[in-house]
Amino acid sequence: MRSTTTRLVRPFLFLPLVGLLAFSLPSCKSSSPAGEKVKMPFTGNKYESNNRFFRGTGSGVSVKQNIARGKADIDAKNQLAAQVRTNIRAVTDQYLAQTENAEAADVADKFQSLVREVMNTDVADMRKIGEETRYNETTKEYTQYVAYEIKKNAMFRFMKKQAKTDDKINEVTRKKIEEILDEEIKKADLEDHD
Repeated sequence: MRSTTTRLVRPFLFLPLVGLLAFSLPSCKSSSPAGEKVKMPFTGNKYESNNRFFRGTGSGVSVKQNIARGKADIDAKNQLAAQVRTNIRAVTDQYLAQTENAEAADVADKFQSLVREVMNTDVADMRKIGEETRYNETTKEYTQYVAYEIKKNAMFRFMKKQAKTDDKINEVTRKKIEEILDEEIKKADLEDHD
């Protein structure tokens, strides 16, 4: 009889101990020295540039919603412009290295000037793929998030059109720029059809 009582008492002693342990574990947070991870809107593959699209996201904060939206737009468009510049610079450097062009520096300089000019205009194929507004009651501030994308083939076609009409580019440089853009358009078109 004694062993049966002992067997019954042990589970009853064990259950409160498990319960106490379960309640104390959530309070033991492991914190990173960098702080807690924050989930931002418009993150992940869907909002990153790839072989078909240049994509950019931006955010802006202000007590006025329209100013927050303007800041977010500028941030996202600057990100897009930086990606286009980086992509064009890499493509131009590679092309000029392969062709050992005597006018390489002039072509590269004119190309970068063209990129700046194009990004300062309204690009027709730029599409807003996401927008989110948040309001913080404590700070009385709006935070605006926005995401844009441009099809690469449309961007390169637009640049080619701009190069044709730019009177600051001489004919030899224009021809090289068009060759580079034609190659990039061909690559982007292939990705677009896959």
